[in-house]
Amino acid sequence: MPKKAPGHSEADAIFRQTGIYGKTALILGTWAGSGLMPFASGTFGTIAAVPVVALSSLFSAWISALFLLIMILIAIWASQVVHRLLAKVDPSEVVIDEVAGFLLTMLWIPFSLKTLVAGFLLFRIFDIWKPWPVRSAEKLKGGFGIVLDDLVAGLYANLLLRLALYFGFF
Repeated sequence: MPKKAPGHSEADAIFRQTGIYGKTALILGTWAGSGLMPFASGTFGTIAAVPVVALSSLFSAWISALFLLIMILIAIWASQVVHRLLAKVDPSEVVIDEVAGFLLTMLWIPFSLKTLVAGFLLFRIFDIWKPWPVRSAEKLKGGFGIVLDDLVAGLYANLLLRLALYFGFF
């Protein structure tokens, strides 16, 4: 039997013990388990968001924005529930916030492999670096705080990507 990643066996045990409400939140919050990676869970969560970003790019600008809004609401809910279930302030297992942040990064950006890679890198840089007010947003409590810092990082990444496109870097 494969060895479980340290710290994530707790999430496995809680998943087995909780009802459908908790299971749904855990599946969404960990973005189908991508947040259970033993290291760099945020990076793996962002990678797992690529299909959603690609799908969102197929729709009109306003449908993409509505899709992002729905994802933000789901992310806040799932993050809050998982935060309570795991009894952790900002559980590393929760990566649905990265999904919402990466969707914001790519919102209304022309979709291509270059913009996808650039958006991914910019989002991860801002999410890890946490310049003001990203770090301040992270200090807010519950699901809202868990998601808000990634949205601010996504906004920074989106704006910088727009500047790069405007000045012809892509």
